[in-house]
Amino acid sequence: MNKIITFAALCTIMFCITACSEKLPTIQTFTVGDVIFEMILVEGGEFEMGNTNSDDEQPVHSVTLDTYYVGKTEVTQALWEAVMQTNPSNWIGDDLPVEKVSWHDCQEFISKLNSITGQNFRMLTEAEWEYAARGGNKSLGYEFSGSNNRDDVAWHWNNAEEKTHPVAMKQANELGIYDMSGNVEEWCSDWYDENYYSSSPSQNPQGPSSGSHRVCRGSGWFMLNTGCTPTHRSDYIPNEGNFNLGLRLAL
Repeated sequence: MNKIITFAALCTIMFCITACSEKLPTIQTFTVGDVIFEMILVEGGEFEMGNTNSDDEQPVHSVTLDTYYVGKTEVTQALWEAVMQTNPSNWIGDDLPVEKVSWHDCQEFISKLNSITGQNFRMLTEAEWEYAARGGNKSLGYEFSGSNNRDDVAWHWNNAEEKTHPVAMKQANELGIYDMSGNVEEWCSDWYDENYYSSSPSQNPQGPSSGSHRVCRGSGWFMLNTGCTPTHRSDYIPNEGNFNLGLRLAL
């Protein structure tokens, strides 16, 4: 009996070692029609979320996240059109980020994308968004997403000429993700509550259970310096879409 138990225990240990040694791919590539898009691996970890410079970005608190994938770029108009057969954007171009989409529009897009691909794409939580923008466990502590120089990584009020720009034209952050400090703001899954950080759980926070507005992250072409940081939060009514609102996928 002791030998059987020992052998069973050994098998369990070997299975765990094998499973743990199987690494997830750093990049996953998907195709819809003739549109190719990539998802970047964000390995789980712990980080300090928020900052002390804005009332709704504090208190700074520890958050631990599981591993997930994030869109290498904002959802482009080409991908949106391939899925939805429409394009609501103000500025038109295949490589431009889709905008003028409401939170509900984005949910419909994701549902159709999942039907096409057989995947489980979704929106990022705002904790996932901030962690990815900071560079995840590869973070070098930059002020903006990938640099201390805003112009390196962001289309913002002083350089965007009051319009969006093709994705991935600026420098990527530490994880190889583009445009997390500008171009368009990005819808997140969470309801917005300016005081949520005071009661947020430390493990995989999902946001408040209800609310009237949804969280947006990522700043945009119309933002000034303070709005381009990874911690910046904004909020919009879920059925509202404007020419600064787009999205980024999670998986």
